[in-house]
Amino acid sequence: MQFRRVVALTGPFLPLVSFLARLPAAMGPIGSLLLVNAHSGIATAGLVSGALALGQAGGGPVIGRLADRRGQRRVVLAASAVNGTALTALVLAVQGGWPPLAQAAPALAAGLSVPQIGPLTRSRLVPLAEGDPKLTGAALSFDGTVDETSFVTGPALVGLLAVLDPAAALLVAAALVVVFGTAFALHPTAPRPVRAAAPGPRPRLVSVALALLFAGMALQGLVFGAIQTGVTELTEKLGAPEAAGLVYGLMGVPSALVGLLMTALPPRLDTRAQLRLATAVQFALALALLAVAGLTSLAVTVAALGLTIAPTIIAMFALVERTAPAARLGEAMTVLGSAIILGTSGGAMLAGRLAGTAGHRAAFATAVVCAGAAAALALLTATRGRYRAPAPAPGEKIIV
Repeated sequence: MQFRRVVALTGPFLPLVSFLARLPAAMGPIGSLLLVNAHSGIATAGLVSGALALGQAGGGPVIGRLADRRGQRRVVLAASAVNGTALTALVLAVQGGWPPLAQAAPALAAGLSVPQIGPLTRSRLVPLAEGDPKLTGAALSFDGTVDETSFVTGPALVGLLAVLDPAAALLVAAALVVVFGTAFALHPTAPRPVRAAAPGPRPRLVSVALALLFAGMALQGLVFGAIQTGVTELTEKLGAPEAAGLVYGLMGVPSALVGLLMTALPPRLDTRAQLRLATAVQFALALALLAVAGLTSLAVTVAALGLTIAPTIIAMFALVERTAPAARLGEAMTVLGSAIILGTSGGAMLAGRLAGTAGHRAAFATAVVCAGAAAALALLTATRGRYRAPAPAPGEKIIV
């Protein structure tokens, strides 16, 4: 069974450690928003959250590049320590009533120092699979499930801790990143710096293929940000604003289940075909957002859209492995992670402006347009000529 082979690559300890080390990245945005809003108001909360997101988007590729050059162990150790310190400083700044810019500064530092556990885990799994296309796909599917689970669990954990004190969520996040980020860094699977095969300049990272994947991932982020805004606007209109987080979180549950299923079953589609199909289905399902009017229909539609997330994102990360040079794989993975962060922030901002004048349907229409653009981009670019395909095993049939 593929699942057992994936766990055998690293042992059972790494998936657990990487899951717990990813939680702080999922807890930070909503945790900082709740804490700052409680002490300084929504305007300052928006500034601090924006600084955190900007730091995450800009710091990701830097962390990835340093990890490729200097090895994951030293880089993740340092990033985990800085991240935990910055989150603690943010709590002190907010509770101390510091000026808005003084609160934004540690938030920016916290974003810049996120250890990028998810992308760096994927860059570990690819070489461990030793070129086996089935095992590589299963490993990326499994890690995608871990990612989805962390981004559902993180906000839920923030909600539970916020009942005690909004500051508790960020302090727990700081402790988690220091303890489990360190454990991730010290795990035996941590790769050493990748050396170029021959002296000379490092292999080129930027390519048309990677740029198209970046654009596709940014479009996915735009879809998520617009849906999040539409869900918030509609639940507010229905008099149940507290349901927004729960409804949006429904997208992560089916996504995680699909990711596990993809790990367990052998692949029937080539990765390029998987991306084209998943984005097309996502666009078709997103059209239903234009008709939702109540909590039940909203929850069902959002949950259905979750079925397409894991296949789409897993396919994109798998295509990165086909196009990025081995010496810069960690950096390439973090570039895609930054794309989805930027897209989500941009989608929330754009849809928020539209929803302010035209209501939740305008936000959902934004999600539909972006989903359609993502499907068109995949259809036109995720082709046989764009990304190389691994050779199938003897007797294996894969639909391309």
